[in-house]
Amino acid sequence: MKSDKIVIANWKMKLNLAQTVDLAKKIKTKFKNFNKGELAICPNFISLLEVGKILKDTNIALGAQDVFWEELGAYTGEISASMLVEAGCSYVIVGHSERRQFLMENYEMIHKEIKAVLAQEDLTPIVCIGENWEERKTDRRDFVLFDQLQQALSGLNIVGDQKIIIAYEPIWAIGSGTAIEPAEAEYAHKIIKLTLNDMFGMKTVDNNFKIIYGGSINSENVKGFTNLENMDGLLVGGASLDANEFYKVASAILK
Repeated sequence: MKSDKIVIANWKMKLNLAQTVDLAKKIKTKFKNFNKGELAICPNFISLLEVGKILKDTNIALGAQDVFWEELGAYTGEISASMLVEAGCSYVIVGHSERRQFLMENYEMIHKEIKAVLAQEDLTPIVCIGENWEERKTDRRDFVLFDQLQQALSGLNIVGDQKIIIAYEPIWAIGSGTAIEPAEAEYAHKIIKLTLNDMFGMKTVDNNFKIIYGGSINSENVKGFTNLENMDGLLVGGASLDANEFYKVASAILK
């Protein structure tokens, strides 16, 4: 799994349908001859089918921004992992900090969502973890990352070529315009990898996991993140809303 790095665009709730379609077309054109690493775009739910049509027969995968843990039922407003696969998704973001903050998602829910995603053969979870400013300021980051990974992943049986992407997103950096220092990101990623090694063993981690960074990455600061030992890619927010900017970021990472 580690042969290619990955860059994932998270468009959040920033664009309406027409704007989403327009940006997807621009990115398709911009990346027409781009064949390095892996790329994925996560638009809003109502845009998935339209964006999927645009990305068909390209090297850019489709992802979703959230998922529910049940397959079918009376769960108003939710969408299941199998429905995402049916819509053409290969990736889904699970437990983003904004959902933890504004919608009270906790890691018990996130754990169930990951299990539901792994039950789908062709869907990869992008599991978000990261500390807030108070936790960083009081030197609790290492414990927070360990605890979040334990709650999200404990008891999971990773088999075959099942894939999990861990996205380290320090909450205090998201949307701030200021990314974490690369050395600090590398340290956090090392803690994550060591924790995963303890939980699943080095062989499984090497074969089935990727660790990526997210949080105010742009074309001006991305160079510092290009050669970090334990970083397998990026989850990109604001910088992915402009095709030219996203191309610069992706080109720096996917060499």
